Amino acid sequence: EVGVYRSVRQFRTAMMTSDDGSDDDIDDDEGTLSIRKKIGISNLKADNDYILWNRATSVHPHMMLGYPLSNDDAILKRYSSESMASLDELRARAERGILLEQHQQQQRGGGKRNIPELPGDLPYSVLEMRDKFVKKNEVYKAMKKFGLLGSSAPLPSAPIKVGFVASGFNTKAVLYLSHDMFRFFDPDIVEIHIFSTRQPDHPHFIEGTMRGVDWRQRVMDNVDYFHDVQEYRGDHIGLARYIHDLQIHILIEWDGYARQGERAGGLMALRPAPIQILHQEFLMTSGAQYIDYIITDKNVSPLHLEGLYTEKFLWLPNHFFSKGHAMQKELYPPQLEYKPKAGKGSEFELGVGSPQENACLSSNPLGRDMDDEQVSFVYCNFNKFLKHNPETVRSWIRILEQVPNSILCLLENPVEGIPNLRKFVTEVSSGGDDSADLNDRIHFLPWENNPFDHQRRSYSLCNAMLDSYPYNGHTTAQDALYAGVPLITRSDGDDMSSRVSTSANIVLGLEEMNAYRGIEEYETIAIRLGTDKDWFASIRTKLIETCQQKNPMHPYWDVPRYVNNFQNGLKAIWDNFLAGNEIGHVEVKEEGEQGTMEIETVAREEKRQIAKDEREQNTTRGNEYGDEL
Repeated sequence: EVGVYRSVRQFRTAMMTSDDGSDDDIDDDEGTLSIRKKIGISNLKADNDYILWNRATSVHPHMMLGYPLSNDDAILKRYSSESMASLDELRARAERGILLEQHQQQQRGGGKRNIPELPGDLPYSVLEMRDKFVKKNEVYKAMKKFGLLGSSAPLPSAPIKVGFVASGFNTKAVLYLSHDMFRFFDPDIVEIHIFSTRQPDHPHFIEGTMRGVDWRQRVMDNVDYFHDVQEYRGDHIGLARYIHDLQIHILIEWDGYARQGERAGGLMALRPAPIQILHQEFLMTSGAQYIDYIITDKNVSPLHLEGLYTEKFLWLPNHFFSKGHAMQKELYPPQLEYKPKAGKGSEFELGVGSPQENACLSSNPLGRDMDDEQVSFVYCNFNKFLKHNPETVRSWIRILEQVPNSILCLLENPVEGIPNLRKFVTEVSSGGDDSADLNDRIHFLPWENNPFDHQRRSYSLCNAMLDSYPYNGHTTAQDALYAGVPLITRSDGDDMSSRVSTSANIVLGLEEMNAYRGIEEYETIAIRLGTDKDWFASIRTKLIETCQQKNPMHPYWDVPRYVNNFQNGLKAIWDNFLAGNEIGHVEVKEEGEQGTMEIETVAREEKRQIAKDEREQNTTRGNEYGDEL
């Protein structure tokens, strides 16, 4: 929220005010434009000191640069990100200065408020790092030529040292989706380093809520080096030096600006690694000149939208979003036939009964005087209320009105927002008894702490998922799709966060679920899905078959295939860097169309484990051996 306020203020100051201080139209490369009209600034009131919004703002870290700006303001989101990026490191030093001041006051009863100066050797020089790596390679090649090194000794730049930095190497959505990646990296190509600034989950939580599943431990078991750097949680300078001293080649940011206070900002601005990449968690441009690439795909980030990003694209085939549902033994692929319930009124059980029978766990799903009626169709959305907006909720109301005896199943997230949403439904629906009936057909599920049970509820409770816009469901969308629940999404947006589900449906062969013409088409698809039983059955069957597909796996769910494309992209970027070429968009082309077979999965895991065992036994392997020489 602070980032949006600051950036709009900076944007107004820099671009919207003419030399005489008036808010006149200005010129840009496209000619004279009204900036107010271009970015929808009519809902702002500006003066010299404050920007006041006439609409609610979100304080959720994921959305702090996405809201309250609408999809029509996509270019302003880039400007917001650029402002945030320019302030990120300075703010981190300012916050550290406040902490130091507080400490001084405690120790000596006083202290001077100041922002600590940035050390003179920071940020690190990318050119110096490249020269160092290139020269080191040349030395190794010469030593091999004259027999001073064995012919099989790896170069210092191989394998590529890849670091992932995040606060959330514990029970968090990004790790739920992505921890299986680390099982399949090729040790001959990459050496994986994890930098975690947050403490592990409490053992009671792991044993109780998670039923013994510890994603952090799974990552530790599969990566080459897991660096627990909690001591640098509030010290971005110390963390930058730590990472730089390890000579990390490529550093991947898994937090973006969604750090939730668990990690100091400013790390990437100090350039601890020569190549820096944004991936997965924060789904929009960083706005930073010090982030070189953003991992995406051509459906999410087509070339004509490159102006909305400061990064170059690393386009992956299939889908850029990592998801490990098909690899986790705690999750089950959906089945076409629902297990029958013991009888009407029997207690709810995961995996038993159809969504119509379970009726969002409501004993009276259609409301008053409807006891003899059956639920016809169950629409769901399990996102936080922060992702809802008036336009989308109005759309859901119209869908319910057009599909008799349908219900809408939402998540209590937060429960305090339910009265507000119900009031909104009453105010915007057709009025009279209809508004009461519609509220009777909207139900709320309590939060489920166990992520596996939460995912399985989609199968038991949902016929179709109504996606959020302009910030799609991401983790919740993957949960729904792997439960065989079709996902209806708007595909008319430009934001990265609004295009994730569009790309998913394309790869899954379900492009019929994409509303390219906007909200009216979104409603048309949803209404047809809820009223045309044969069409719904065909869509659902096609989706479930992708989840069940084995030998080879379907490309959407194929984690080893995803990792192979991922590491090939990193290799292309690194080779380009060592060659001294300019940074540009990189598209990964698959080596073949064959998906992963089960026997390959086992072989890749075994290779990774063997390499890890060898490394533990021989501490002079690779770069360390070269440094000693």
